[in-house]
Amino acid sequence: MDIGELIRELRTAHGWSQARLADEINTAHGTTLTREYIARWERGKVTPRGFYLAALSSVLDVPLAVLEDPMMRREFLTDVAGTAIAPVIASDLLARGFAARLAGGPSAEAWEAKLAAYGTEYMSMGAADIQRRVAGELVVIQQQLDQPRLWSAAARLMTLYAKTFPGSDGAAAVRWYRRAASAADQSADPDARVWVRGRAAIALGYEGASLGVADVLADQALALSNDRPSLGLLNAIYGKAHAAALRGDRTTALDLDAQGRRVFDAAGSHEQTSDYAVPWWRLNVFRSLLLARLGEEHAATGAQDQALAELPASLPRFATHLELHRGLMLARSGDKTGGIAHATAAMDALPPEKHSLTLRMLVNEIRA
Repeated sequence: MDIGELIRELRTAHGWSQARLADEINTAHGTTLTREYIARWERGKVTPRGFYLAALSSVLDVPLAVLEDPMMRREFLTDVAGTAIAPVIASDLLARGFAARLAGGPSAEAWEAKLAAYGTEYMSMGAADIQRRVAGELVVIQQQLDQPRLWSAAARLMTLYAKTFPGSDGAAAVRWYRRAASAADQSADPDARVWVRGRAAIALGYEGASLGVADVLADQALALSNDRPSLGLLNAIYGKAHAAALRGDRTTALDLDAQGRRVFDAAGSHEQTSDYAVPWWRLNVFRSLLLARLGEEHAATGAQDQALAELPASLPRFATHLELHRGLMLARSGDKTGGIAHATAAMDALPPEKHSLTLRMLVNEIRA
């Protein structure tokens, strides 16, 4: 994949002209780029490097590594094609928002029902469908934010929206996680404040993305929880554990795993198929990757077996996660070729429409 082609595709996904992209870079980074120079990048006449790659990463909300690595560019573009929202006509968004305001909008109970439905659908649907629909819901709910309870619903919707962005180590997802945390604070709902931060922390930690942000959000969740067991606290602990494992801090990661299992005993879910839930099988998906990253092969295999024993058949993507964890263990043990082959076979066995960028990021971790 030529970098010029990726720049063009990302620019188009944002709905920007070449002149608009130049203006965005100039405004953010104090440069004097022209439309013609953007055109030269896209035609492959000039290859951006160093400073300009970082600038493109910032304004286009794409990880810098994607711009630098040809293999990651190919995989990223595949995901962008499936998840980027085409530009939405501003008048339609405005009409929907004002119509909701004039009509009073859905009740708090209706928003809770919507959240429950999205939590279930997220587990099996593609990010593109969820992202488009949640974007529309955010336009509506922002017209109703005159009740603390609706700030709570908005915060959880924002968290789900952040998860749908390609490349959770990009600026867009992190911005939405931070907005979600601020919205939860407006709700004065202690459970929402902890859950939003914890869900963001496990998403970033699991994907190995923006580990500093994952730590900050996890620490905030831990402080706000006052040691009261909850799913938000559980997510935060495992987000922080994954960050520690990726930094090579084995002792901290294992201590957090033990703490997380104690919290699960008090707060684990009976609900099996919701993004807002952490049942036994999902806890073991978290632990499987954590232990694989730490090289704890026997314990990781045990977690994988326990996850598979209760994993609903309707969620094949999570079974693929577990197979990628096995591939990571092979690579860490020294059999990189075998690990990559195992991961490739697992991805090939999953229908393409079920693939996610998180899975692709795990494949890249195995290759690295």
